[in-house]
Amino acid sequence: MTAVQPNVIVFFTDQQRFDTTGAHGNPLRLTPNFDRMASRGTHIYHSFTCQPVCGPARSCLQTGEYATSTGCFTNGIPLPEQKKTLAHYFREAGYQTGYIGKWHLASQEPVPQKERGGYEYWLGANILEYASDAYDTVLYDTDDRQVKLPGYRVDAQTDAAIRYIDRHQEQPFFLFLSFLEPHHQNHADNYPAPDGYEERYTGRWTPPDLAALGGTSAQHLGGYYGMVKRLDEALGRLMDALKSLDLLENTIVLFTSDHGCHFKTRNGEYKRSCHESSIRVPTALAGHCFDSGGQIRELVSLIDLPPTLLDAAGIPVPEHMQGRSILPLLKGEKKEWPQEVFVQISESHTGRAIRTQRWKYSVRAVEPQGDRGAADCYTEDFLYDLQADPYELTNLAGLASYREISDELRGRLLSRMAEAGEAMPRIENAPLKSAGQRRMSVSELRTQV
Repeated sequence: MTAVQPNVIVFFTDQQRFDTTGAHGNPLRLTPNFDRMASRGTHIYHSFTCQPVCGPARSCLQTGEYATSTGCFTNGIPLPEQKKTLAHYFREAGYQTGYIGKWHLASQEPVPQKERGGYEYWLGANILEYASDAYDTVLYDTDDRQVKLPGYRVDAQTDAAIRYIDRHQEQPFFLFLSFLEPHHQNHADNYPAPDGYEERYTGRWTPPDLAALGGTSAQHLGGYYGMVKRLDEALGRLMDALKSLDLLENTIVLFTSDHGCHFKTRNGEYKRSCHESSIRVPTALAGHCFDSGGQIRELVSLIDLPPTLLDAAGIPVPEHMQGRSILPLLKGEKKEWPQEVFVQISESHTGRAIRTQRWKYSVRAVEPQGDRGAADCYTEDFLYDLQADPYELTNLAGLASYREISDELRGRLLSRMAEAGEAMPRIENAPLKSAGQRRMSVSELRTQV
């Protein structure tokens, strides 16, 4: 251990679209702190989840393995106790480890010690949306005692994180700060922003995909944006605390989210689809080796972030991790970087997808899979030309003129499935359709997933 070994903080939001940030063109100035972090640090411009649902995505970020490898391919499956997480690797390297917020990888509430993924300090809840509300923050401490924190939930967790940082300066720490916001509050199916914030943003700006498709965006975007605004203010407070403690330069801060939100446009809820609104998330890193890192335009997956954090901290990356560190990209070493990201989809349906710089290609299981995380046979579901159709309104799957492209993408998808350890399935062609069927109606789009 050396004095220069960096602290590491993960600032993890839930269900945050990439286009909530100014860095991605949102005009409402919701995220000045994230935007500054992206500008002065390292901005991963094309950042994607590898599983657009809460628990599975968290299992990937904790372990560096795909959900079919962790076994947590749907919500409600506890992370196996034998799986090593980031906490284990950082602890082995001499770090103090702490977890604050939503876990979603345990079998019960409060989370038993053996199901906390190796974190030493604990102030969490397994399913925070059920344990708490916007102004009723209830978490459980290391000794399973219920702790009610004052303030709006984002502020309550941020206060706890700042206290943790202040009290753990004697040796390097790894802190995972996991918010619920801007996820909906399940029991009410709404997006409860801090008092006065929803009114600021209602009716102000709607992303083009939601403007075309509708869904629940008209009633929910104001609250959703208000939650994003408060999260960004919390990020600013966290950075201020690090600066005041002279920890800013030697603390790596990763900001990312588990998945996006399509506001019931692509299916009957908010995620679990291959679309950009569901899989693309805001991601930036600052501090230590990430300051002045610039904008990375390669396609980066959530599965790449665990090896990145370990690599940046000087900790050997385990060979079984299925992503790769982005540090070579900071040095301009791009030749070996994958040309697509791979996404596994579950719960709404069993599906697989790849996203390249230009194309989106997605397949779904022919038959319901029940408790299985994969299928023996899929059929082509979606093909989008993101260059001509960035909001994914025209499904090209099944058009004869795109058969050659679909065949190439199918081969690339099968290769990525094999790399992830999946058995090779059969993928059937999409039903043939005429060129006049290119554009689907809103109702058709909503029933495709």
